[in-house]
Amino acid sequence: MLSTLNKYRAVFSVGLQSNLVYRMNFAIRGFFSFFHLIVVFILWTAAYTGSKAIGGFSFAQTFTYFVALIVVQFMIGAFNEDYQISEDIRNGLINQFLLKPVNYFAYRFSIYLSARLVTGLLILLPVLLSYPLLKDYLVLPTDLWRLTLGLPALAMSALIQFGIAYCFGLMSFWFLEIQGLVILSMALESVLGGQIFPLDLMPEWLFRISQYLPYYYQMYFPVAIFTGRINDPTLVLNGLLIQACWVLVIMALGQVLWRRGLRLHTAVGG
Repeated sequence: MLSTLNKYRAVFSVGLQSNLVYRMNFAIRGFFSFFHLIVVFILWTAAYTGSKAIGGFSFAQTFTYFVALIVVQFMIGAFNEDYQISEDIRNGLINQFLLKPVNYFAYRFSIYLSARLVTGLLILLPVLLSYPLLKDYLVLPTDLWRLTLGLPALAMSALIQFGIAYCFGLMSFWFLEIQGLVILSMALESVLGGQIFPLDLMPEWLFRISQYLPYYYQMYFPVAIFTGRINDPTLVLNGLLIQACWVLVIMALGQVLWRRGLRLHTAVGG
């Protein structure tokens, strides 16, 4: 057990060093994300003109949601893991994992964690620099239960994020190009994951349906807990249960795709 942990700890360390080499790219991406935040600020300022609340939430609460969303995206977002997995398959680099006692899922997840550690820390820099300008428009609840329940939600959101990217990457066993599938998934995630607008502003029936889909738990769920858009701990506990089910389903699907994909795989190169 200890040797296995040391193995993937070494992978994590290598991934960390690799990502630190390109830390400036992540920093630039983080700063440019706040240009997106400026657009969000302008649009929602216009939306709140003549109205103190939309959907029961003030402008400060909604703007806080989008600031938290950007931070969470950098902390757990699977930016290009699907393409990296696809390239491993297409270029034959995956063959080396078939001959060594290395679990490919654990290997890729270790790389993912190291990258998210770097991006998660780097996003804090523009947040801290812009805080004096944003503090009058931010409001965060201080309930302790939000931290207690929000952290497990955030951890499972990371598993769902990576798990979906892992599954799409494995589709390269069947398709030479997965870009169309990834774009479709990103579009669904943007709308049903609350990245364009908070999901609680959707029609009631559509919001209820989204709560049973995995995209709801990728970003919106943990952000809604931390920013106060979900105020009932019972609803959070129910959400954690559904989220855990999706984690198991996606992890199981990844294993099925891996095993069936290997049956079709022709070891060339690597």
